[in-house]
Amino acid sequence: MNHSFQFQVQAIVHTSFRQRHFSSFLRYTASRVSFSSFCCRRNLEMEEVKDASDLLVGDPALLEKKIEAIRSGGPQKLQVIADFDATLTKFSVNGTRGQSSHGLLQQGNPEYDAKRQQLYEYYHPLEFSPTIGLEEKTKLMEEWWGKTHALLVEGGLTYESIRQSVANANIAFREGVSELFEFLEERDIPVLIFSAGLADTIEEVLRQKLHRSFKNVRIVSNRMVFDDNGSLVSFKGKLIHSLNKNEHALDMAAPVHERFGDMDGPTDDNASLKKRTNVLLLGDHLGDLGMSDGLNYETRISLGFLNHNIENSLSCYREAFDVIFVNDAPMWGVIKLVSQMCSSGGA
Repeated sequence: MNHSFQFQVQAIVHTSFRQRHFSSFLRYTASRVSFSSFCCRRNLEMEEVKDASDLLVGDPALLEKKIEAIRSGGPQKLQVIADFDATLTKFSVNGTRGQSSHGLLQQGNPEYDAKRQQLYEYYHPLEFSPTIGLEEKTKLMEEWWGKTHALLVEGGLTYESIRQSVANANIAFREGVSELFEFLEERDIPVLIFSAGLADTIEEVLRQKLHRSFKNVRIVSNRMVFDDNGSLVSFKGKLIHSLNKNEHALDMAAPVHERFGDMDGPTDDNASLKKRTNVLLLGDHLGDLGMSDGLNYETRISLGFLNHNIENSLSCYREAFDVIFVNDAPMWGVIKLVSQMCSSGGA
């Protein structure tokens, strides 16, 4: 980030927080994660901004109103909806672009890995083309995902290949993800991980990188079916691609499987999720805001992780999300925000 743009970001934050909002949120981020150094006077006006490049709030008054509404409803009305790639996981890992849950997969068959890469190179530009209408683009995405899944089956993907792929992958969770899940688990607040990727791969990333399971975490993604030998034979349920990743797919939500072969976890409580009408949504693309489209929510707080192309994207992200985290920020600020929403009194 160049010096002039950083000054611009600082000015935005200074203006946004000049009012009496989120003093404890700011003090927390200052002491816990070096987002910025904030010192608040008695009137809560910000006195010092050393580096305001990691946390932005577009409308502090609106955010405070939403926090109070969710706090009033209590934890029993709250659910968390989160994208996976570059939201729960880091955008940059070891100095390079982190891999996605789809991109990390190597099926142990170079011919089929190459074929899937060819599909990516053809369809990926179409996904973001401004000249293709939504209806046509949706059909293209269905084609892409369908062909990719067919190659995984035809190429003889095994569950062992998934384990090895994750073990060798350049992927990592943001700092604080495990603590966030634990905080929510203690309060019986469900976490729905929505992904156009592969549920089984995401589960393996959770196992290998977090080294524990969480009873409140459920995954809405493309789920595989393996035979007794651990070979992929089909996919289960509705196809989820990048343009239909929303709560209309809620019926596919399933707890993280404890072991291979546990194909049908209990889903009886999916209906109860629709009664949780307060939502904390985490995503890294503007399209992720649609993940809650199928839910008739009362209050939603949206957190956007703007990982790259910051200068060109900041304006539209500020308009779309309630809070924006940039520069691959960790999850400590999210935990503080959730703790405020779950507190019984004023923050």
